Amino acid sequence: MITIDQNNRVKFNNHVDYCVGTGRLGLALTEEYLKELEFVQKMIGFSFIRGHGLFSDDVSIYHEYEENGETKVEYNYTYLDRIFDSYLRLGIRPYLELGFMPGQLASGTQTIFYWKGNTTPPKDYKKWTDMVVALLDHLKNRYGEEVVTWPVEVWNEPNLPGFWYKADMDEYFKLFKETFNAIKKYDCRFKVGGPAICGVKDAEWTEAFLKFCRKEGLRPDRITRHHYTVEFPERIGHYDYSKLEDPEMRFENLQSTRDIIDSFEEFKGLPIHLTEFSTSYTPKGVIHDTNINAAYLAEQLSRLGDVNEAYSYWTFGDVFEEQGVPDSLFHGGFGMVAAGCIPKPTFWTFYFFKQLKLFGGECVYRDKDSVVVKRKGGYAGIIWNIDKDDRNAEYQLSGLEDSEYTLITKTVDEVTCNPLKLWHDMGEPAYPTESETAMIKSASWPQTLSEIIKPEDKKVSVSIPVRKNGVVFFNIVKRIYTPDRGYDYDKVISFH
Repeated sequence: MITIDQNNRVKFNNHVDYCVGTGRLGLALTEEYLKELEFVQKMIGFSFIRGHGLFSDDVSIYHEYEENGETKVEYNYTYLDRIFDSYLRLGIRPYLELGFMPGQLASGTQTIFYWKGNTTPPKDYKKWTDMVVALLDHLKNRYGEEVVTWPVEVWNEPNLPGFWYKADMDEYFKLFKETFNAIKKYDCRFKVGGPAICGVKDAEWTEAFLKFCRKEGLRPDRITRHHYTVEFPERIGHYDYSKLEDPEMRFENLQSTRDIIDSFEEFKGLPIHLTEFSTSYTPKGVIHDTNINAAYLAEQLSRLGDVNEAYSYWTFGDVFEEQGVPDSLFHGGFGMVAAGCIPKPTFWTFYFFKQLKLFGGECVYRDKDSVVVKRKGGYAGIIWNIDKDDRNAEYQLSGLEDSEYTLITKTVDEVTCNPLKLWHDMGEPAYPTESETAMIKSASWPQTLSEIIKPEDKKVSVSIPVRKNGVVFFNIVKRIYTPDRGYDYDKVISFH
């Protein structure tokens, strides 16, 4: 039994709804993509969305043409406006990742992914910065001054040779400097960050980036990096199988970035944005579809705010094409939502943390398996069980009035909410029919239970079952009992 003092105060920064990731922006031109995003926004509601391919050829912004023997440049925002209009209509704003390179502006032919995003430096830095500034100017003219609040990030994972030609550090630093200075000259209100690195040589890159900024007199508005938590995967057929890493080791890695930044007096306290995070870093990482993914990420969400101002889950939905068009419904896609707007268990982890944020109040308890908040009128919390035997989470909660309360639990585990199992038991239909999709979707919602409890001496004890790989949201709120004349619930349920 854990005794929770209502007057206790525990550090807990819940930024669950700040940003979410997406595949390349061009996918927002498809119907299924927008359906999944609309569902996510209705149920959770993120402020920003970040994806690749803003300047890639499928969005078709940059164009060179010859006129009177001179090479000229023009910009086309037809698709971009359609994409961003859809985002704003759904209540979400772009987190502007500046990349990849338009083919006509690229210095080389190296590409990445099925959709061939060019990952070489610009052949002309002036044309690159002109394109960036023209984009920001177009966005301000179309959407107004709010655009200066949209975060900007220069490139994606330049410490990997696939994402930046030869992972050339000096060349990336040049890209950052030219881009940063051009944006700030245009409108210093824009917040510009980098270096957007993943976990390969992250300490080396972070330190070198800050030394470069100090030398050049640059002050980035935030430091951006990524965070994945699995060992190198084993590929079998289409799919990647990975073991989860020790979460403490991964949290220590995040702390090391904070420590490096704070070791520079001029950069101490700069915000860190995790512009991508998940468990597996591959779009065919089968763990993404499982309940253990949901439980593992519950601990991540309870602690990522300790040293990071923002963190963006990669991704909201399974409309995604890095390694080609998905081969089946459950294919290990990054998304928290599968095709047909089927929420995976991980979706509910994010939903629960958003509900905790909406509940408000102060965090009064947090450990490796739970977080609990208190406000006037009740408690709310999330409990998780990462690959351990079934257990009961038992709490004694104080500070409640001498009144009836309602305890509501929403449970997601391998028994109560497991669309992956139903899909498997149905024969793993790769392309389920409408009726099959509806059946699978029916198994993708939490089990909701309730009971009436009454405190004694302003305290109440609760015991909440948490099965293996389960995540449970609980809410204790004052019961306002207003029966209609003649309605007797006990008589109703015993009537025969």
